[in-house]
Amino acid sequence: MDSPVPRTSAIAPAPKKPPARTGSKAVASSDANAVAAEATPTRRPRGRPRKTAEELDDGNRRRKLMDGAAKLFRTQGFAATSTRDIAAAAGMHSGSPFYHFESKSALLYAVMSEGMTMATQSQQQALDALPAAATPREQLHTLIRHHFEILLGPRSSFIPVMLYEWRSLTPAQRKGIARIKDSYEATWMPVLEALTQQGALQAEPGVARLFIFGALNWAVQWFSPKKGKSLDALTDEALALFIRS
Repeated sequence: MDSPVPRTSAIAPAPKKPPARTGSKAVASSDANAVAAEATPTRRPRGRPRKTAEELDDGNRRRKLMDGAAKLFRTQGFAATSTRDIAAAAGMHSGSPFYHFESKSALLYAVMSEGMTMATQSQQQALDALPAAATPREQLHTLIRHHFEILLGPRSSFIPVMLYEWRSLTPAQRKGIARIKDSYEATWMPVLEALTQQGALQAEPGVARLFIFGALNWAVQWFSPKKGKSLDALTDEALALFIRS
């Protein structure tokens, strides 16, 4: 009887080929680069990140809404102006204002607060542009001229709105506007006090400030550039009215 044939199921697998040297070098190089990248701190650009085109467009739309609302609040009154009117003035759909402002009341507050904030900043810039040796009279001239600019200039609606729609604000909103307004008017006090010490101002500085703002703000009711008087000429006449030459 022939001897049994050995089974072939236990044949050993062929040995695996060693990996190519070039591959191991590439892996090692990649690992080294990764370690180096982790060790090197990422430099962040200085300053605020640039706004995207969409963010800039949103800012422009918000400004258009505020400018349009300010003009309508001034001419029609807050109560008589609808959000549909405001959207139409800005060239938007009727629901667009609520994307930027939660209510018409919030829009009214923004018109006043941002207008006064802008005026406070530009007022300080006007004073900073004066020579260091500017006299109190020259400083008051600058303050009056600047105030006429924000009262009667291209973007002048927010102060009349603030004067005539004060009652339309909530108590909390009034406090917020009052803080900004007080800061704006406080800048005038050192100038008026200096003029009082010189004998050029005939009233106590605090009372004089109230009279001056009352007179200047009323100009929005009667001033017309068509009558031929410039803001510079108006400033000279107001200064002559308030202080002695």
